[in-house]
Amino acid sequence: MIDVENLSVSFGQGAARSQVVKSVSFSVRKGETLGIVGESGCGKSTVLRSLAGLDRHWEGSIRLAGEAIDPDRRREQLLLAQMVFQDPYGSIHPRHRIQRVLAEPIRAMDKGPGWDRVGPALRQVGLPETFAERFPHELSGGQRQRVAIARALMLEPEILLLDEPTSALDVSVQAEVLNLLCDLRDERNLTYVLVSHDLSVIAHMCDRVLVMQRGIFVDEVTKEDLQRGVTHHAYSQMLFEEAVNGLRTVNDVAPVLN
Repeated sequence: MIDVENLSVSFGQGAARSQVVKSVSFSVRKGETLGIVGESGCGKSTVLRSLAGLDRHWEGSIRLAGEAIDPDRRREQLLLAQMVFQDPYGSIHPRHRIQRVLAEPIRAMDKGPGWDRVGPALRQVGLPETFAERFPHELSGGQRQRVAIARALMLEPEILLLDEPTSALDVSVQAEVLNLLCDLRDERNLTYVLVSHDLSVIAHMCDRVLVMQRGIFVDEVTKEDLQRGVTHHAYSQMLFEEAVNGLRTVNDVAPVLN
């Protein structure tokens, strides 16, 4: 479903040039959820933005659903993967009603006005159709993130790219959004790539986890490994120990998750 080989991303020119992602390779099977975890600035969000088509500075090879993707991708290639961003308020136009927010992807791709799909889109993420007339500031953070998820699904992509999708929400709302994402994945056989620094979210959502440090992957662990505290690299072990020793344990969210 996703095949990435020797992906590199650099910014700047000459002496100021900085390589953020350093020739990484990975694959994700259809229906699988792959997590990428690491400290801020390690390059994990840059990988996600390259997959989404938001960053065109990459070199290497990206294949989505069997199709080779270029940095300047065609319109139909944009349909393959959609992204859910970290900030559920900043990623939605504050002056547009929810119906326009949801219909906009349909209109942008010349697939019709999109108004008839707004109600079903709201229902699928557990929101009433009456929310279509509201503005983003009239919704809670969790409700706004549900709208963001609905918008990402409007074009019926096979792949969702999730960039810290619950980090701006409190723990109880986090659980609701994570459960929604799990249900949608199972119902639609979606493929997820989830970037997070929160090991509790990663442990709940992901089948496999890649650990990133300074632009490269230094470890790969399974969900079972993470839950048992098994790692294969000193940096991975440090991240896990920081989590269990006070930042967040991998079990903090588990009691409220389905």
